[in-house]
Amino acid sequence: MAERPGRQPVAVPESVGYILKRLLLGRPLISSRLHSERLSNPVALGVLSPDAISSSAYGTEEILIELLPYAGLAAFSLVLPITGIILFILILVTASYRQVVMTYTRAGGSYVVARENFGPRFAQIAAAALLIDYVVTVAVQAAAGTVAVVSAIPVLGPYHLEITIAVVVLLCYANLRGLREAGRPFAVPTYFFAGMVVLMIVVGLVRDFAGTLPRYDPAQLAGAVPVQQGNGLVMGATILVVLRAFANGGSSLTGVEAISNTVSAFRKPQGRNARKVLTVMACVLGFLVGGVSYLASVTHATPYQAGYPS
Repeated sequence: MAERPGRQPVAVPESVGYILKRLLLGRPLISSRLHSERLSNPVALGVLSPDAISSSAYGTEEILIELLPYAGLAAFSLVLPITGIILFILILVTASYRQVVMTYTRAGGSYVVARENFGPRFAQIAAAALLIDYVVTVAVQAAAGTVAVVSAIPVLGPYHLEITIAVVVLLCYANLRGLREAGRPFAVPTYFFAGMVVLMIVVGLVRDFAGTLPRYDPAQLAGAVPVQQGNGLVMGATILVVLRAFANGGSSLTGVEAISNTVSAFRKPQGRNARKVLTVMACVLGFLVGGVSYLASVTHATPYQAGYPS
């Protein structure tokens, strides 16, 4: 309905595009009611942390993929030191974003911080980096998740591309529906994933303490990443290889900035709630990354070169 000055409201016909959008996404939200879209801390943790928490599934794998062909079995001794440096960086990044979310409560993140402190040119660089990061993150993590599912259910192997595309479309649709509607469905798999990985780490630690944790021989795994034979530390594992492994392992920290970009989505007090969720997310991520790296170093778990199992 449109209203002219001094006249009665006039009905405006709806376009076909608007009708289709309303059927798919529902009616537009009224601005005065947007406060109902605010996220509670438990839901916010589930909605805003999948990017970071799910990275723990392949960060250690990326380190080993780089080290094993050059360092041989010594790669399993280098995993924990590299992971320790990554976790130290996680502490620094978390401490930085804890300050950001308290200062920029309406909208935070790299773009706003760069714009207000360094000007629009630097802000555009930060914005471009964030957009590229989000696109690549969705593609990589959707593909990684599909590989994990196909590894567990090999019969789905021929449909891995279709599954990945369906996951991306589902993510787009859920986010277009709105934070509150998309929040709870997204929070459930996040908590389930984190709980299963924690269970795996705890069981692994118990078995390691009891002396029943198995150790695998990478040379006996068909399709696994080739392992350098001999003294890899002298023959191939140069500082450049170690730095590359560190850089690839840094993928474990992707998504830490997500909370700082959506402080306005939290319930009041926004800054304090965002800070709490950020701290919990960092602690969970640190435990998952450290636990997976420790078990990989003890069991000599070796990643595969391509395809599935992963």
